[in-house]
Amino acid sequence: MAPSVTILDYGSGNLRSAERAVAATGARVTVTDDLTAAAEADGLVVPGVGAFAACMAGIEEAKAGPVIAERVAAGRPVLGICVGAQVMFAEGDEHGVLTPGLGLLPGRVTKLPVRRVPHIGWNTVDVPPASRLFTEPDARFYFVHSFAASPTDFDESDALVTTTEHEGAVFVAAVEAGPLSVTQFHPEKSGAAGAGLLRAWVKTLE
Repeated sequence: MAPSVTILDYGSGNLRSAERAVAATGARVTVTDDLTAAAEADGLVVPGVGAFAACMAGIEEAKAGPVIAERVAAGRPVLGICVGAQVMFAEGDEHGVLTPGLGLLPGRVTKLPVRRVPHIGWNTVDVPPASRLFTEPDARFYFVHSFAASPTDFDESDALVTTTEHEGAVFVAAVEAGPLSVTQFHPEKSGAAGAGLLRAWVKTLE
């Protein structure tokens, strides 16, 4: 039987585009705010768009934080996308206001130190050799964001960190940390490269 994937509906995110993209991998996909479904699925996707603080408020209102954390602690796969990736970090700094994140990854999400934001467009990424998610060399992924985490936050971590840059500023494009995977870019909007990444993630659920 194909693996089951729950896309968490907590009031933020490209739910339907994420649903279509994950379903195209052959997984059985459900979009729901039901925490039991989120806990029991083979894989959990946490999407997110907009502000870090607003997404965290939605997660807290839905009481979804403990479910996400418990899955990771139990070694059960979670994929965070865009702001759904950012909230996995310790905190977010938006215009000088710090908001606690879920703390499943180290470091702080901050505004890109560049002239032009938001960063919108297609980037190649620098992938660590042991990555299980990135299967195509020189693939390009679609980004739309003004904030990101720094790879220096992982200097003492065993996580696999994929990076890219915008106007010379290097930032985290993706992280693979045991059962937790996150992408700053939108795989569901990244064409064949994004589809390949989602297929690789779903394969880890089997």
